Amino acid sequence: MIPKYRTLFNESFSTTKYQEFQDSVAADFDYLPTFRMAETPFFISNELKSQLLEGCQDVINLIQQDDFKVLTEQSLELNTKVPNEDEHTTFLAIDFGICEEDGKIIPKLIEVQGFPSLFNYQYILYDKFKQFYPFLSELTPFINNISSEDYLKIIEEAICNNHPKENVILLEIEPEKQNTKIDFYYCKRDIGIPIVCVTELVKKDKKLYYHNDKGVEIEVKRIYNRVIFDELELRKDLDMKFSFSDDLDVEWAGHPNWFFRISKFILPMLKGKYFIETTLLSDLKEIPEDLENYVLKPLFSFSGTGVIFHVKKEDIEAVTEKDLYILQKKVHYIPIVQSPDGKVKAEVRVLCVWKKEDKSPTLLCNLVRLSRGEMIGVKFNKDKDWVGGTLGLFER
Repeated sequence: MIPKYRTLFNESFSTTKYQEFQDSVAADFDYLPTFRMAETPFFISNELKSQLLEGCQDVINLIQQDDFKVLTEQSLELNTKVPNEDEHTTFLAIDFGICEEDGKIIPKLIEVQGFPSLFNYQYILYDKFKQFYPFLSELTPFINNISSEDYLKIIEEAICNNHPKENVILLEIEPEKQNTKIDFYYCKRDIGIPIVCVTELVKKDKKLYYHNDKGVEIEVKRIYNRVIFDELELRKDLDMKFSFSDDLDVEWAGHPNWFFRISKFILPMLKGKYFIETTLLSDLKEIPEDLENYVLKPLFSFSGTGVIFHVKKEDIEAVTEKDLYILQKKVHYIPIVQSPDGKVKAEVRVLCVWKKEDKSPTLLCNLVRLSRGEMIGVKFNKDKDWVGGTLGLFER
């Protein structure tokens, strides 16, 4: 998208340098991410950046509506409702596929999440790329052109809210087994909060506690929540001493209710040039004849779980809980990133935080996924190169 830097990068690239780039990440914690690290950043032109920001603002406008909680209350009725919800989400991730429509490049909203993403890993990735390709320092992954230090300070404020670090925890289900644990490691290192499994928390009255490395019992005052509820629902084996539905004396950095409110649940409500025709199955009047042009998705799944790309009539008829699925028109991702052997598709996730006192979220950084397959997910890109997770770089 920025020809100068694409040419510079591809001329500088080598498989040896790519291996050294991966080794540099692995050396930080003696651990290489289990997800595939893409070879290249995605160079985002000012024109595409403007489109992405406009699309994000259209999403934010809906979320800022006075009746947004009323509009999304059903999403909580379908799931576990957690007490003490705050006024707005703390984190926002807005995913756009880079598509082609009427012969022109345009971002199309694929998904939106009121949930944190790889905030700590992404800015480290920028430093790693610059280490091996110094000319990339002329670009930035930050939407508002801040420094890495400023970015980390904003993330720390959102996660900790001025609480002592020992009273703030990153909470996950068996964090050591998660594909995203490289982000947890950087969060612990750079922000200084402990990583705690849901089974390690102890409830006393309305308070939660964990034991630190020295075995001392510490009160939890704020939770940086990374627990995905569809995973939690499947883990009946977990010996938890509390429930998310308990009335707890704790703050949430990312209140769990926002995972449901800001999700695929709101996609049918969004209309405009950056949005895809989406219908809740319970609102579907009749099954389209051209199902090859649609994809069937569960509302609250994560990482593409349960998505049916080649939809058949019987797939729709087999869904019993029609309030929990959407039928979405397919879009045409355009191969746009020039690799050494052909072009690759891209999806851009804009990462935002929303401080408690602010009227609107702050757009901060991004995450990019590259694909050669039908879809962005891992199973569509096995044994392929120049695919996987990376970041987008903007002109300063």
